[in-house]
Amino acid sequence: MALGKDKKLIQQTLESLKGIDKQPGDFEFFVGLDGFVDEIIHVVDKRLDFEKYTRVETLAELGDRISRAAGLSANIELIPKQIKLGGNGPIMANALRNFGVNITYSGCIGYPDINPVFKELADACETYSICEPGHTDALEFTDGKLMMGKIEILKEVNWDNIVERITEEKLVEIFSRADLVSMLNWTMIPYMTDIWQKIQDVILPKAAPQGRPFAFFDLCDPEKRNTEDIAEAMEVLAKFEEHYKVILGLNRREASAIATVLGVELSDKPEAVSLEEITRKVAEGMGIYSVVVHPVEEAGVVVGDDYYQVGGPYTSDPKLTTGAGDNFNAGFCLGQVLGLAPEECLVTGTGTSGFYVRNMRSPNLDELMDFLALWVDNVGEDF
Repeated sequence: MALGKDKKLIQQTLESLKGIDKQPGDFEFFVGLDGFVDEIIHVVDKRLDFEKYTRVETLAELGDRISRAAGLSANIELIPKQIKLGGNGPIMANALRNFGVNITYSGCIGYPDINPVFKELADACETYSICEPGHTDALEFTDGKLMMGKIEILKEVNWDNIVERITEEKLVEIFSRADLVSMLNWTMIPYMTDIWQKIQDVILPKAAPQGRPFAFFDLCDPEKRNTEDIAEAMEVLAKFEEHYKVILGLNRREASAIATVLGVELSDKPEAVSLEEITRKVAEGMGIYSVVVHPVEEAGVVVGDDYYQVGGPYTSDPKLTTGAGDNFNAGFCLGQVLGLAPEECLVTGTGTSGFYVRNMRSPNLDELMDFLALWVDNVGEDF
């Protein structure tokens, strides 16, 4: 029954995309504020010869290997597979750029000169760099990824540096014209809450956005921040609702952490309740336009009192998972500005992510529609 419902919804979304009145190029997005050089890495299981090896396939296998080394030692070989632009903001902005959205990007993409890994993004967008990028060693597995970040430089992402690099006047202009603003990676940017507050106090009273645009936030694994910091951030984030339709995007683990901080009542432990329950409860606790939660295998969204859910396009052989969530965010936000229904936005989000993990790049709009057509014929299958 659920598979038939998903198939109908995917087909409906495909038809909606074919019939849209506006195109992605009609919209302006502001995205920031992080930036990383991502080094995609495989972990060696067995070395067959100097050229060939077998890979540690799962995080669980790596965990077992590390646990067995306790009290002893271990030699773990890492194979760099790719160096690419990284950070939640650049990956999301790059995916949106592929769709044709006009992007203004500000973040850690190299200062005073743009780091070469961000050159293509910088050439295609209006960019304002704040500082040098961080660095992430992204260990890839079939069941997830281990992100090992070097983030000390992100302390330079603060209000004083932002207004020095961009100016208040330019920020007012940017926020006035943006159909969607997205400020990502609160977890790794220590002064992000203060930046949000300054934007609310200094920039938005002077800005004149058309209508009531969208503001999209992804905290990006807040578990390592203390409860008081998270609670304060959620309070400040919710205040953007005075100017925007605020969307909070979370993976399943993040949703559990936020539910705990908000102190919402659940029928079981946060990690044990259904996707619908955790999404509804976080949405109730936040009091914002929308909360979307996207585990690997499905996604759910609350808008107002309504909940929608769709299964994802499953593959047992993802080629690249680092950035899959950011591609989901890009596809979901594209659906929002195009005026798609909330459940259709789940499909554009999961479809964008599904294309990305198979092809190691983000789709353009035609490629997304082709992927949705392929998905319709393979709902519930490993493809």
